[in-house]
Amino acid sequence: MPTVDSKPEASGQTAAVSSPAEIVAAVERLGERMAEVRGRIARVIFGQGEVVEHALVTLLAGGHVLLIGVPGLAKTRLVETLGTVLGLEDRRVQCTPDLMPADIIGSEVLEEDDAGKRHFRFIRGPVFSQLLMADEINRASPRTQSALLQAMQERRVSVGGAYPDPEAERRMLIATTGASEEVATRAIGADELLAAQQLIRRIPVGDSVVDAILSLVRAGRPETSDIEDVQRHVVWGPGPRAGQALMLACRARAVLDGRLAPSVDDVAALARPVLRHRMALSFAARADGLTVDGVIARLAERLA
Repeated sequence: MPTVDSKPEASGQTAAVSSPAEIVAAVERLGERMAEVRGRIARVIFGQGEVVEHALVTLLAGGHVLLIGVPGLAKTRLVETLGTVLGLEDRRVQCTPDLMPADIIGSEVLEEDDAGKRHFRFIRGPVFSQLLMADEINRASPRTQSALLQAMQERRVSVGGAYPDPEAERRMLIATTGASEEVATRAIGADELLAAQQLIRRIPVGDSVVDAILSLVRAGRPETSDIEDVQRHVVWGPGPRAGQALMLACRARAVLDGRLAPSVDDVAALARPVLRHRMALSFAARADGLTVDGVIARLAERLA
């Protein structure tokens, strides 16, 4: 969320770099740091490896995450853990129908000083934090959601939740019901994360990856697609921001995987979480059992 007014100072780990050799060295250091981050998160969050990866990809890309899942899948715990491990100031808002925009962005109050003079003072809302969780955002009014989206500049990635596998659920059961419970510890700080976000934007991207992103996005639009299912069943497809999100997310995923540059495989792997909330099917298509995930899977297959 928008909290820092100035650019982060260059500070060692991912400071400003210029030459290709310096970029390579900085990316390698960042990959090692992010491996440490993932390890510390794994001590607390069990069986959600893909969700954790997508969340870290989003943060490195400077985007926003939409966490979707049934209760009990550690969504709130994940956000709290990310705040601790990344050294961020985190806040939480419980969205309700009566939540007002001022409850999100803040408001001005009239105050009177000791001399009797009155003046307005702006009290910042929870959006002025480094990591904000808006819980059950679907319960908020459209007006409040609009205020939040304006603060987010409408940049976000969908992440879906799932029940953990049997072994992970076993470890979670044992770890959370004993005399002591594992707690998250800080691995990096806010300045280092902001510098990492700038470094992500400097990672080179090959023409094949750029072409794959453009091909994927354009194939998802009924106006420009050559796929019959998309032409018949998709009401609206991904816009230009989908391509921008994929470009940044692919770079971030490569770093998390210990690579110096993204590949077409990254585009295919991130197609679903990036596109699923940027496409809509017609009522007839949904009645026939078609899903957005199914359409995206077909689009991703064309990249192989």
